[in-house]
Formats: sequence, structure tokens, C-alpha cells
Amino acid sequence: MIDNYFSLRSRGTSVRTEVLAGVATFLAAMYIIVVNPAILSGAGVPFAGALTATVIISFFGSVMMGLYARNPVLVAPGMGINALFAYTMVLGAGIPWQTALGCVFWSGVLFAILAAFNVRRYVVDAIPATLRHAIACGIGLFITVIGLVNAGLLVSNPATVVGLGEMSPTLITFLIGLGITAVLVARGVQGALIIGIVLTTLMAIPIGRLWGDGSAWSPDGATATLVNFQGIFAWPDFSAMGQVDFLGALSIGYWPFIFVILFTTFFDAMSTFIGVCQAGNLLDENGEPQNIRRSMMVDAASALISAPLGTSPANAYVESAAGISQGGRTGLVAVIAGLLFLPFLFLSPLLALVPTIATAPALIMVGVFMLSPIRTIDWQQYDDAIPAFVAMILIPLTYSITHGVVFGFLTYVVVKVGVGKSHEVRPAMWVLFALSILMLFEG
Repeated sequence: MIDNYFSLRSRGTSVRTEVLAGVATFLAAMYIIVVNPAILSGAGVPFAGALTATVIISFFGSVMMGLYARNPVLVAPGMGINALFAYTMVLGAGIPWQTALGCVFWSGVLFAILAAFNVRRYVVDAIPATLRHAIACGIGLFITVIGLVNAGLLVSNPATVVGLGEMSPTLITFLIGLGITAVLVARGVQGALIIGIVLTTLMAIPIGRLWGDGSAWSPDGATATLVNFQGIFAWPDFSAMGQVDFLGALSIGYWPFIFVILFTTFFDAMSTFIGVCQAGNLLDENGEPQNIRRSMMVDAASALISAPLGTSPANAYVESAAGISQGGRTGLVAVIAGLLFLPFLFLSPLLALVPTIATAPALIMVGVFMLSPIRTIDWQQYDDAIPAFVAMILIPLTYSITHGVVFGFLTYVVVKVGVGKSHEVRPAMWVLFALSILMLFEG
């Protein structure tokens, strides 16, 4: 029955492969269960309530993505958009967090309308193949940077902007884990990323106990041990649920925030589907990401119900590439990943057992896998290569998929017009050009 529903054999996969891919995807993205509440709590949302909302929306969105859209893509509260919610809207603009949730809700309504009318088809058709490939590569580099930062290998430096972290037992443990994971991947071992995560976690147990100090990786900065057992069971907290100020969010002064959220979630979702599916060759007969219309509908529905649950918008996750890189090809991957979220309504303390340095090698390997489309870009055709390069490099450097895509769109139109090829710019791309300019001023 599972084989027939997900067409496993016709896509060259099996239940075992899909389950392993689902586990890999979950392990690469499970940090969101703690990180999202930590960010939202800075804006006044109850931490425990935000954690419950994060788990529920991640479960719902991912399972629906698997069952309805049948794509191996995880859905969870988006990083970046949660920071916009907390730091720009609530702390920066002084919007009550309940009203900010209202803005999230109305942006979700608009997103659902765009998805229902299949607006994404015009958007995707307008984006040239070179930019699609560049977005995939840029997301891969972005995931790599996230892994390097999580491991402490890449740190901020006032003199050089970024620099190399100081060698320490923690960093050495990560490097050993990265080496083991790289060898396993190179040897073609199935489940290499999961094995790497488990082995790196085991190697990290002595840190803070026998040697080294992991306090820099602890949320409060006071815990020396890197792998911590904080119990097994905790009751879910529903205090953030149903706290949305629907009417207050409709005030004209909040409309710019609604459209910024809409723009960000729409393009984050679309760019993620394009990048992840392009890298995994999960394309339909027209060269578009498979089942993208249904996928966007699920993403819109997830964003819509995020606010009533008590969290910032959920969207497709780039960490889905971890499962696709493990051979995941169908919606069963997303179903497995979504189901793995559900126990953490009650087992959230167990998340402390897997440190970020353990998942970092997997994220770096995913970056390697996602760079494969770079060979399809003609680097001697400069009117195509320059916009592709801008998008690809700015996604990791700005720490934002949306900003990288926006600058890619802007550069593409400017260069094409400048070299006398404005006829190659499709009408929808002119709309994207205008929206990109608005996004820059709003951002």
C-alpha cells in the first residue's frame, strides 16, 4: 500500500531508504524545536507555548507535505522570518506579539490566495534556468555556512568580518566527526549522515566532563557539558495558542509588515523548492520541481495556521536536502520527519542529547551535494553568469535566501537591459523586479 501510494519503485527507492532519509532530515532540522521558541520568547511569546506550537506545526506541515504534495520536503517555522517577527516587528517597531501574530495570519491568507490561483507558475516560468541553478547552489552554500557557524569553525571577527574559530576539544571533535562523515559519504555508505551524527554525538559526551568546555554552545552560557541529559518527559504547554489579534493587525500601519512577511515566505518557499528539487533532480517533465503547486498549497496552509498555534510562519526547509541526499525521493520522507516531531510534545528534554556540532557535518555534506547544478551554468555567458553569481554568493553572505534571490532578480534585469537583451526578460520578471526593489526598502 505504501509503495503504491508513494510510487516508491517507480522512483527508484524503498521504504528503508525513505525512512533513513526522513530520520536524516529530522536530525538536521530538529534544532528548530528549541531555537524557534528561544527567538520568539525574546519578543514575549511564552517559551513553552512556542515550543508546543513549533512541534505541532512542524508535524502537521510535514505530514501534509508528504501525504498531499508527496514531496520529501520538511515544513517548520522558518529561520529568519522568526527573527523578523521578534526583533524587527515586536522589539523594533513595538508591535504587541499578539498583533504581530495577526500580521502573520493575514499574510498567510494572502499566501493561500496566491497559491490557489497558481501564481507561482508565472513566477517560476519567469525565472531563467541559470538563476534556478544558482539558487540551488546558493542554498547549498548557505547550509554549509550554517553548519560551520554551528560548529564554531566560522566565527565573527571585527578585523576581517569572519574568521577561524580557536582550536579546542569541541572544534577538534567536530573536525573528526566531519572527517568520518566525509569518508562514509565518499565510500557510498547508506545512512552516512545519520551515522556521522550519532558518532559525533558519542564523541562529544566527554566534553565538559573529562576535557574541554562546551559553555559557548549552551543557551545560557553556563553549562560546560556539550551533551546533556535533562530528563525525558515534559508536559506540552498551550499558553501561546489562540492569542492572535486578528482585527488589530488590520491597522493600515501594519500593512507593510504583512506584505514583507508575505513576500519573504512566498519566495523562501519557492526558492527552497526550486533549489532542493533541482539539486535532487526531483523535476517533472517540464523541468519544474515536482508537484510544486500542491507543495505551495501546503506551505501556504502551514503559514496560515502558524499564527493561531502561536508561532511565526512555517515554510519549506532547506535542511530537507539532508534526506534527499540520503536517497529520499517521495513524500514518505516528509511523513517520517513530521512524525518524529510529534513525540517531542512530551519528550522535548531529550533534544539536549544531540549538540549542534553533531549535526554540523551533515549540513556541510548537504552543501556539497547541492553544488552539483553549478556545472550547468555557462560562466562565459556573462549576462547570465553575473546574475547567477550574485544570487549564489549573496544567499550565504546575507544569511538570507530571500535577499540573495532579490539581488539576483535585480541584477538579471539590469544586466539584460544594459546589454540590449530586454526582450529576454519575461513580463513576470518585471513584476518580480519591482517587488524586489520594494523588498529592499522594506528590509
